[in-house]
Amino acid sequence: MSARGRYARILGTPHVPAMMLAAVVARLPIGIDSLAIVLFLRERTGSYAAAGIVSAAFALGGGAGAPLAGRLVDRFGHRRVLVPLSLVHAGGLALVVGLAFLDAPVGVLVVGGLLAGVAIPPISATMRPLWRPLLDDDPELVPAAYAMDSIVIELVFVIGPLLTAVATALLSPVAAIALAAVFVIAGTLAFTASPPSRAWRPSAEGGAEGWLGALRSPGLQTLVLATLPLGFSFGAIEVTLPAFSDDMATRAWAGVLIAVWSLGSAAGGLFYGARVGSMPLERTFLRLAFLLPLTYLPLAAAPTVWAMPPLCLLAGVAIAPLLASSNQLVGVVAPAGALTEAYTWPITALVIGVAAGNAAAGALVEAADWRVSFLVGAACACGGGALAFARRETLGLARV
Repeated sequence: MSARGRYARILGTPHVPAMMLAAVVARLPIGIDSLAIVLFLRERTGSYAAAGIVSAAFALGGGAGAPLAGRLVDRFGHRRVLVPLSLVHAGGLALVVGLAFLDAPVGVLVVGGLLAGVAIPPISATMRPLWRPLLDDDPELVPAAYAMDSIVIELVFVIGPLLTAVATALLSPVAAIALAAVFVIAGTLAFTASPPSRAWRPSAEGGAEGWLGALRSPGLQTLVLATLPLGFSFGAIEVTLPAFSDDMATRAWAGVLIAVWSLGSAAGGLFYGARVGSMPLERTFLRLAFLLPLTYLPLAAAPTVWAMPPLCLLAGVAIAPLLASSNQLVGVVAPAGALTEAYTWPITALVIGVAAGNAAAGALVEAADWRVSFLVGAACACGGGALAFARRETLGLARV
């Protein structure tokens, strides 16, 4: 089947376009919240440090809260969990704004940011288990659907900041935060009202998996452990690209380079969705895990700022395919009754890894230079591939 035919069949499946649109709207705040919070608190408090601390608390809250939210979905269903979470999330954003206008201390603002982050509805983790039944477990269409979802995430991180910039320029950062609150509530209501979401039923084993939950699966443990260094490499590059831009030209180039990096990922996702299926899933995942750090190495050798855009494009091509194959593997290794929670754990690992990579890259750039930071990011990503290879039997692959 051609690439066009695969994507056409997915989008032609009843209820898929409406469900995907609702999920995109519900996830747009992922690309809005952090930037809008930083812009608002910098304007209100006059301190980037305070804004950064609250934004970090928000991100860590999102990472920590996702597995618990996923476990609740597995036990009680979509609407009974996601809709209340969307309301609490919007309320948490309003709380941060209100506290800032009351000139609350940073410690109090951190609590508000943490609450808003913990209550982010896990739309991605909730939607991914729906693909197999929607597409009748078609071996050609399911991988393409996961690839398409990875592309959508990339678009969220492109569109979200653009909406934030427009709302801030025309009105204020508060308007961007309000827009995020509207999106999360409207999108979540629409998603949970879609027939695929309403047809999904909690497993009879949901909530009976013990304190480890989905992490009792050795395969999921492998994916989580491999995702941590992958997230580190993402975080390192996010910080190192601005440092490179500042050194070679002007920091304004950083936004362009990060956007090109995302476009490379989207292009790789499209190609992956069109070609996947000729190789076992586990083997595909492992090969992509080793390919990705190789695409990062040329970044450290960039001679000029004009050479960097094509290198960033190359550095992005393996991201969406690797995440898509990882997400598909989650559905294979997840224990019964904990499917939604299982999809949240790699997200949590990614968030923690990105935060660590952000911090480490900043120190590396100051202590050495941006070239060293790129190399360390690539080395960490390679470590994630090596770890997955060493534990490949837990993914159902005895030999490679």
